[in-house]
Parts: sequence; structure tokens; C-alpha cells
Amino acid sequence: MKKLLALTIITLACFTSCKKAPEPVEKAPNPPKEAEIAEPSGDQCYLSTANNSTVELSFNVNSHQEVNGKLSYALYGKDKNEGTIIGNMKGDTLIADYTFMSEGVSSVREVAFLQRENTFIEGFGDIVDANDKVTFKDKTKLKFDPKVVLSKVDCKVE
Repeated sequence: MKKLLALTIITLACFTSCKKAPEPVEKAPNPPKEAEIAEPSGDQCYLSTANNSTVELSFNVNSHQEVNGKLSYALYGKDKNEGTIIGNMKGDTLIADYTFMSEGVSSVREVAFLQRENTFIEGFGDIVDANDKVTFKDKTKLKFDPKVVLSKVDCKVE
């Protein structure tokens, strides 16, 4: 009986050790996802002409949503001012510092524009004046006035 038990154990050990190990399944690695890179959108130009006033906005947005460009106001009954904007697109809202000359004095104030299809609507709100710069007190409470709507236009070649 001991011989039969020993023979059974040896046979089982032989079968167990002779089994082929399962070959590892080679899984093809997933190809890396291509990073979504927002391409610079090129120059964009917008214009509002209402009530004998003109507002012109032209800018470029880079891949980091940083904006730089020009803004000018020729409001009826007021001195014209024009200057540069530097800011960011935050979702559908452009928030930028507007550095301009008016009556021979350089000033900086924050501007906001809400993008809707092929237009930008200027935003207004309570402001504070600190460190020679006028900024919005609370950007979450800006009101976008449909009276000042800038429509997309072809950019002028200078």
C-alpha cells in the first residue's frame, strides 16, 4: 500500500510539473492619446458702431488662452482713447488690462467681454481704484450690456 501511495504521489507530481505554464498573453499597449493642443486662433477683430460711437477690438489668443491686442473707444461726445489689452480667456469671458492714453494721460483699467457666437458683449460692474489701476470689485457680478455688442469683422491689414 505504501508503494501504491508513493507511486501515485510521484505520478501526480510528474503530471503537475510537466504541465505547461500558461503562456502570458501579450497585450498590445494602448497607443498614447494625442494631447489636445489648442492652436492659436490668429487675429480676431470686432467692431461696434452705435449711437455715433465706435468701439474696436482686435486681439490674438495663444494656446494658453492668453490674449493680447488693441482696443479703442470713440464714444460720442467724449475724447477718443486707444491702447493695448493683455489678459486671458476664462471660458467664454475675456478679462484683460486695458492700458490706454486719454487726454495725454496713460491709464490702466480692467475690461471684460462675454463671447457669444460671433460677438463680444462688454461687461460692466462696480470698480475699485488701487495702485494706479481700475479693476472690477467682483467679477462674478459683472453685467453684460447688450447695448454694446461688438460683431466679428475682417481685420484691417496694416
